[in-house]
Amino acid sequence: MWKTIKLGTAGVALAFVILMVGVVGYAIGDTGASSSGTSRQEEQSSASQGYSILDEIQGILKEDFVKPDAVNPDTLQKGAINGLIQSLGDPHTVYISPEDFSVGIDIISGAFQGIGAQVDQDPTTGEIVIVAPFRDSPAEKAGILPGDVLLSVNGESAEGWTVADAVKKIRGPEGTPVTLSVRHTDKTEEQLTIDRATIQIPTVFPEEVRGQDGNPVSDLAYLEIQQFTEQTAGDLNKELKRIQDSGYKGIILDLRRNPGGGLDATVDVADMFLDDGVVLTQVDRNGRETVYNAKPGHVTDLPVAILVGPGSASGSEVLAGALRDHGRAKLIGEKTFGKGSVNHIRNLSNGGALYVTIARWRTPNGELIEGVGLQPDVPVALTPEDVQAHRDPQLFAAIDFLQNGAQAQRQ
Repeated sequence: MWKTIKLGTAGVALAFVILMVGVVGYAIGDTGASSSGTSRQEEQSSASQGYSILDEIQGILKEDFVKPDAVNPDTLQKGAINGLIQSLGDPHTVYISPEDFSVGIDIISGAFQGIGAQVDQDPTTGEIVIVAPFRDSPAEKAGILPGDVLLSVNGESAEGWTVADAVKKIRGPEGTPVTLSVRHTDKTEEQLTIDRATIQIPTVFPEEVRGQDGNPVSDLAYLEIQQFTEQTAGDLNKELKRIQDSGYKGIILDLRRNPGGGLDATVDVADMFLDDGVVLTQVDRNGRETVYNAKPGHVTDLPVAILVGPGSASGSEVLAGALRDHGRAKLIGEKTFGKGSVNHIRNLSNGGALYVTIARWRTPNGELIEGVGLQPDVPVALTPEDVQAHRDPQLFAAIDFLQNGAQAQRQ
């Protein structure tokens, strides 16, 4: 069963904020149990006395503050809301304004206008981080790299921004430019002007495997999954059938630019490589566990090497963790992003919404990923110089593992 996520309804998702017109999608989601309107009103009424001091402060500022033009009720309200949420220390609980929420579209299967990159907030530094650009997107073509820290947009500093603030500043109509200043992982800074475009969310990309000498590697298959959408399982199933029919001896699964997507789609993909066992366990605020189990798979006999890095987040961490813990794959590359929050959307009376973290997820072995990430079994760094030279040492390590290490393990 497929679940389509639309802003305006609660739903299950493992996606990051997508830089697009009118869309704010966040990490792992859950339908969750929403309180009734009456219950919420009772809660608001009981808490109103505690927050009346805010009205008192606003009144004093309106009468006494040296810059009267700065005492804007809407600005003060936004500041109060953001301060309330930021005090939780959870970058994935986010307020969505009525303006942003009203124009939301399907974050799992829709098209959007933007630069084609996804962002999140570093839970330690609070910086806005580019999780990954989409393949062939304006962001990728301009030189945006996974792990880039957003410094400014059109000359406006990004310091103190939430992910929603970043999306609002970067999104825009097709054909319009936006200038981003970023700090790459090697600490160099760069200013990039990007023309926004209509972006189609990508899913599965097969490519020919070539070794370090540039020659084709005919016995291995390569598949990149860039997003877990409602198309992914069907597209992947077709590719896996082709791989089996062609007699390949191993699969390289590239998740380095995969920031997440649909939970159902992620579990369905894991099912294709597992016959049984736990895919992930969700733990809520009361310690209750919801376990997602695999069903009989399709290619359980083929060795798998998974390429991971800082652009691998949320859904891709679920898949990588599940296949690693069950001994189905080795992780090659760099540490993953570390996004393991379960969130759902609660509608607000002003037409906006609150995206609330309600649980965490764990890998089959019980490993917590939120704020930690997955460490690769075979650490291999990918430098900006490698990217510029179109050199992929992580891919070469995966080839070596599947041709040598995986066979040795099976003997």
